[in-house]
Amino acid sequence: MTATRPASLRETPAQEKTRLRKVAAATIVGSMLEWYDFYLYATMAAIVFAKIFFDPSNPQTATLLAFSTFAIGFIARPFGGMLFGHMGDKFGRKQMLVVTFVLMGVCTTLIGLIPNYDTIGIWAPILLVAIRIVQGLGAGAELAAAAVTSYEHASESKRGSQGAWPALGLNLGLLLSSLTVYALTLNGDQFLLDGGWRIPFIASIVLVGVGLWVRSSIPETPEYSELHEAKAGELVSHDEHSVQKVPLLALFRNDLKGLLVVFFVAIGYNALSYIFKTFSLAYLTQYKHVTANVTSLSVTIASFIAIFAVPLFGRLCDRYSSKQVLIAGGILSAICAYPFMALLETGESLWIYVALGIGTGILAPMMFAPQGSFLSRQFPTHTRSSGVGTGREIGTAVAGGLAPLGALSLVASSPTHSTTGVIAILFVAAVTLVIAASFDQGGKHSAFKN
Repeated sequence: MTATRPASLRETPAQEKTRLRKVAAATIVGSMLEWYDFYLYATMAAIVFAKIFFDPSNPQTATLLAFSTFAIGFIARPFGGMLFGHMGDKFGRKQMLVVTFVLMGVCTTLIGLIPNYDTIGIWAPILLVAIRIVQGLGAGAELAAAAVTSYEHASESKRGSQGAWPALGLNLGLLLSSLTVYALTLNGDQFLLDGGWRIPFIASIVLVGVGLWVRSSIPETPEYSELHEAKAGELVSHDEHSVQKVPLLALFRNDLKGLLVVFFVAIGYNALSYIFKTFSLAYLTQYKHVTANVTSLSVTIASFIAIFAVPLFGRLCDRYSSKQVLIAGGILSAICAYPFMALLETGESLWIYVALGIGTGILAPMMFAPQGSFLSRQFPTHTRSSGVGTGREIGTAVAGGLAPLGALSLVASSPTHSTTGVIAILFVAAVTLVIAASFDQGGKHSAFKN
């Protein structure tokens, strides 16, 4: 690759500012939609879906089945990550930002239109699963597309802070959805069960329209544009160009170490994050009989804290490194595993707010904010989208889908509903993340100096 950006890609400071403003909006809005749906689905799976989409005669089994549909979405994510990651390397980052966003958004709206079990019987869960699978394909590429886009648009000195934009969108999505659930449950959970749960799903079509307009207006990333100018000018070798025609082939041939680093970091982070965000809601609802109003307010508080925490951790990535911030988050998560569960076990609102405020408000952002830059720098430009999409989403499918379900099953199988097994999962996940991040492949794939 060339040492400096080609003349055709140079811009004035005003043009750069305008471009970065558009990219920030595009990556943040997409992540908002993904995590708006995430919290809505997790909350409704814990409170509503077991009662309206499955046979309600066995509540505990129905709850596990409802959470299984949450896990099924994760099974589709690796396929979406590989497919759209490959296409992002082959056809460009911008196009995939639009495609994945539409897939996610339309499916979120359709979930709100599925008839109840009492109306269409077994077809209700079948439709839910089918839509969740398609949605998982889009969600599987969303983070990779957003992370790679924000990373490649950033200058070398700002890749930590700008790479944290998807993490900011995540917490804005959590804040929006948790506030929505909080408002809908001010008078108890019955309004949700009577059909109120459909409102936020159907209303998400507004966010889809805005996001589609924003994403259609951004330019292609400078690094990807530079790569194609180099190809057009025959500045890459014939053999390299042939391999780049099939990004997935190039990924497994040349970047396996980076792929493994991303995979294990994703396993560690997602096991921690989804227990903080998902298992905790089901545990509090089913075993501590905490209302949705309390759990949604706890997530609202946590996501509000995270909105300020994410930019801070992004700046720390610029000052130190994304590796150091990521490892620090993993170590603190291991230390806080027992206190987090002990606070949840009290079942008291104040301590629930504190637990979620620490886990979802500080620890999860501390590990997610660095990932935009950390994961992206494990790969060269021509396999970056494939690498992040494939490695992260396979890891997410393994941990994000199974960790909360496994944790809930451990609690259910314990005669005393003990959370000791959950603490062990949190600790092992944190150690996995720290070890994987230590094998950082960054520094090997510098594209150009600014």
